[in-house]
Amino acid sequence: MILDLQNIYKNYGTGQVEVPALKDVCLQVEDGEYIAIMGPSGSGKSTLMNIIGCLDRATSGTYILDGEDISTLSENKLSEVRLNKIGFVFQTFQLLPQETALDNVALPLVYAGLSKAERQARAMESLKNVGLEDRAKFYPTQLSGGQKQRVAIARAMINNPKVLLADEPTGALDQSSGMQVMELFQQLNDQGATVVMITHDANVASNARRIVKIVDGMLSEGAL
Repeated sequence: MILDLQNIYKNYGTGQVEVPALKDVCLQVEDGEYIAIMGPSGSGKSTLMNIIGCLDRATSGTYILDGEDISTLSENKLSEVRLNKIGFVFQTFQLLPQETALDNVALPLVYAGLSKAERQARAMESLKNVGLEDRAKFYPTQLSGGQKQRVAIARAMINNPKVLLADEPTGALDQSSGMQVMELFQQLNDQGATVVMITHDANVASNARRIVKIVDGMLSEGAL
């Protein structure tokens, strides 16, 4: 079991104006699974992603990630978890425009304290894994949307994370580029990566091997 969320509640606001975003969420994800969490805007899926990604804390409930109780960790320890155990892929790519594709991919290794030579060697290997080694010296403005997302995926996988967490990964892409990115996620999952994808799109969700739906902050499983 790589992810184990039990009785997760998340409320926003204080006192009498508290708004529940997540209500008694229970979710278990096995190592190597490929799961989509699907729901409309305002359903709570982004809140759930932030909790899974250790970007936010639950109001109550238990979250075990790779055997570690997240609720007990300090902010510094949470930063280490995000660096070493979770790879993030966002709809907007989140690439640094003044850095090359290679340097963008290598960025997490700066925080990990590796030498420049080792960072660049590993970043080039990660770019090869997404088929973009020939774009290593290109800047984001010189890349297509699909190429930018593949650079972002290479960066997310650079530390061999336990979980690849993707938030609307095809949302900013045309259909052809989106299909290429979905094929890449499938390859990574085939190689053993645990993929958790957040989406509102049933076509995108159908690429996963398991679909969980979220509506009004509550989860349910079943057919689309």
